[in-house]
Amino acid sequence: MSYEEMQWLLMRELHLYHYPIAVRFFFAAAELEAFKRESDEIESPLKPLTFCQWEVAARMQGKVIYGERRDLSCHSARYCFGWKEFDETEVAGQMKYAGSRELAERFVRSKPRLPEGLLGVAVAPLAKAGLFDHADTVHFYCDPMQAYSLAVDYMAAVGVHPLPTSIMTNSSACGGNAGTYLSGQFNLLPACSGSYAAGKTERNEVNIILPGERIGELCQRLMERVDATGGGSLARTGDGFPGADICQNCPLIAFRRLDA
Repeated sequence: MSYEEMQWLLMRELHLYHYPIAVRFFFAAAELEAFKRESDEIESPLKPLTFCQWEVAARMQGKVIYGERRDLSCHSARYCFGWKEFDETEVAGQMKYAGSRELAERFVRSKPRLPEGLLGVAVAPLAKAGLFDHADTVHFYCDPMQAYSLAVDYMAAVGVHPLPTSIMTNSSACGGNAGTYLSGQFNLLPACSGSYAAGKTERNEVNIILPGERIGELCQRLMERVDATGGGSLARTGDGFPGADICQNCPLIAFRRLDA
């Protein structure tokens, strides 16, 4: 299944609001140059933005965004991407969560952090992941029911149950993707305060992040479930009517033609 076919399947069956985001971390100069030669639709921020703002362009506008350290304004993302060293600024940023300096320092040092040498990061709709060869992670901004569907299909696809999650302070998008890249594990996180304010999560979206190498297995399991039940939604299979899952599929939610 191609990346484009996977995106179409996920959008159709789970009624996603936004495109799934393919994320690629470039550590090799040759791979980065090959990506830059591949397409003329690559864009970069006009001025430094947060990582979750890079993702807005990918998930809501279908853009292919490439950024480097100079394009990233968020110090938490810089730290998680290995573009900033541990310092007192990071500790100070954790004080409102931790309450003590000792705990704030532990919060910072326990965040996932990419190894040194990251050259740049690309984000794009999943359908365009082929432009940078493969997705290192795939990031969904989705509602809780869509997140549940993705989690269930992932568990069935890889044979893991129950599914652990890893939540951290003020680094849901950046730290979440870095953590999944390093661990190779699925993760579910609520929006952090930064991604809520900067990342346009006005629908109370949650973050689902999975290893890019697993997206094909998840989509294959979704297809099997569609074939078996008639639809991908776990709330009400085979029916895209919004809200029809309330009251345990109440039969009173029905309509008829005027001439019937």
